[in-house]
Amino acid sequence: MTSIFRTVMGRDFDRLHPQLQRRFSVGLSSGEACTGRGVMHRIWHGGPWVKPFLALGATRNILLPRTGRNVPFTIENVPYTDTYGRETVAFVRTFDLPGDPRRFDAQMVLSPKGDRILDYLGTHQHLATDLRFGAEPDGSLLIRSGEHRFREGPVDVRVPELIGATAEVREGYDDDTARFRIQVRVVNRHFGPLFGYEGWFRAAYTDIRHSGVRPGLRPVREELRA
Repeated sequence: MTSIFRTVMGRDFDRLHPQLQRRFSVGLSSGEACTGRGVMHRIWHGGPWVKPFLALGATRNILLPRTGRNVPFTIENVPYTDTYGRETVAFVRTFDLPGDPRRFDAQMVLSPKGDRILDYLGTHQHLATDLRFGAEPDGSLLIRSGEHRFREGPVDVRVPELIGATAEVREGYDDDTARFRIQVRVVNRHFGPLFGYEGWFRAAYTDIRHSGVRPGLRPVREELRA
């Protein structure tokens, strides 16, 4: 077996910086989880009209309604088997904003055809999107999202382009400082930038076979539809 990220990237995975290869090898086969701790130099969002949408998403640990500078940051990448028997890797980000820590939760699984990653967002996985992974010439990783879908009970609809958004994540590794660098931008095609953050973190690895999945990391509700 191999990680879901190596599976979806194929030979492109070998073009990543070795530290990125290790970080994105976390999974059930490796038995490793990765925890990154660092600082987001900047958390930003668009104009005032954006804030109500960000605040709504924040009730389900999606999006960030606040801005900040030099905010302590943790990202937990922990593999587990979900309710439906799928290997899943948690991407739980915690931003330690003064007096009001915020989380941005995502759970990633391999698509049934193995050609993309399915990204389920939030505590109840109401939103899902496809992710495309690619290696850049400098060995960094570029992740781009596709269209979003909303799922709740029998409801299964595509989020209209007018209110939807696309995300772009760039993650690299700086050998001089031994830090991962990350930059995230979420943009609406019609209204422009919605929010984003950029900063750094260092990673530590643990044996998931001994530590397990800590309480509160998994979502409240899991979604089967791909």
